[in-house]
Amino acid sequence: MTEQEHRKNTQRAVLVGLHSRSLTREEDASEESLEELSALLETAGGVCVGEVLQQKDAPDPRTFIGEGKTAEVKELVQAQGAGLVIFDNPLSPSQQRALTEDLGVQVLDRAGLILDIFAQRAQTREGRLQVELAQYQYLLPRLLGMWKHLERQEGAIGTRGPGETQLESDRRHIHRKIAKLREELAEVRRVRATQRQLREKNEVPVVAIVGYTNAGKSTLLNALTQAAIPANDRLFDTLDTTTRTLKVSDTCTVLISDTVGFIRKLPHQLVDAFKATLEELAYADLLLHVIDSSDPEWREKAEVVDKLAAQLGVGQTPCIQVFNKCDLWTGDIRPHGENIVSISARTGEGLDDLLAAIGRVLDAGVRRVVIHLPYDRGGLLDKLYQQASVEQVEYGETIDVTALCPPRLIGQLGPLVEGWTPRREPWEEE
Repeated sequence: MTEQEHRKNTQRAVLVGLHSRSLTREEDASEESLEELSALLETAGGVCVGEVLQQKDAPDPRTFIGEGKTAEVKELVQAQGAGLVIFDNPLSPSQQRALTEDLGVQVLDRAGLILDIFAQRAQTREGRLQVELAQYQYLLPRLLGMWKHLERQEGAIGTRGPGETQLESDRRHIHRKIAKLREELAEVRRVRATQRQLREKNEVPVVAIVGYTNAGKSTLLNALTQAAIPANDRLFDTLDTTTRTLKVSDTCTVLISDTVGFIRKLPHQLVDAFKATLEELAYADLLLHVIDSSDPEWREKAEVVDKLAAQLGVGQTPCIQVFNKCDLWTGDIRPHGENIVSISARTGEGLDDLLAAIGRVLDAGVRRVVIHLPYDRGGLLDKLYQQASVEQVEYGETIDVTALCPPRLIGQLGPLVEGWTPRREPWEEE
């Protein structure tokens, strides 16, 4: 077989899943999850040449799907000239090794495939650090499994020492790499914290776009800010966080960030490794949960996002549900209600409604007021230009400023605001 033929075969994959009542929802496989796995394979540059969905009361300890089904998969691999088998379910290191031996081709599980996609797509230094950390965390237990046969033969002729020494050497090397990567990511967090402090000092609200992968988050950010982020119809097309400034209204300007897409069965290594990116969610003043309204499974996928958001500690952050692709909506009734907006990021339909909804959450209670600044407090004028919409400035006995101000700023200026009266608590009323 030539190198070109070998490369072609390694891109051809058979997808396998096991449906079992003994598996959790995150571990189980279905026709829908296999379809998503096929889309992930396409994103990675591979081609699906066959699918096998096994139903079994409980996973087989050695081959996961059982000896008979393993033989069936092997026949399919040979018939289709596939060089790869990918399981939708998580495999233990020993199961992955046994299946590789029995099938004669490389075997991956969903987590391994997602890590491969992330390794291809990460562009920034931070993204590459995060992916490398996740890969080492994924590799460590599998590396140990690779040396189990030498550990069992400890003391046998020809195996005394070298196997165990190599195992310990590899373990130490990977632990050192993981420690180093965590140190570098800690530095990334430190830089992010400094940037965040500057934002908080300037009191700039932060809006984070979240959603299931391929829901249209990057397209929405492009539509709102002309960010020019590549937005293609494939899973995990954007991995690195992009932040842009967005003017929501005359009195509200925000920083809006796109985040990596969520997905079912997201490898726990990635949840841990990507906290440097996803921790931005914890400091967001508002989440925009983008939902693909043309997807028949949008409810299940929205639930996945909500669950992961809760794990990241942002379940209580104010959230607007943004039902995207309303131009492709096929249901009878569009979702509606408070903090629910239907849009099409591609055509621009509904974007004004979305901006109004963001303004209602972040800019509620804005009033036009006149502020009388003494000249010795003229420095407050700069604050007004930053946090309010200044309409007019007149210089007389005082600096008289007409501006649209949010309630927090009015409270800070207090008696400098014309007509201001201090708020009285109920127990202070006569």
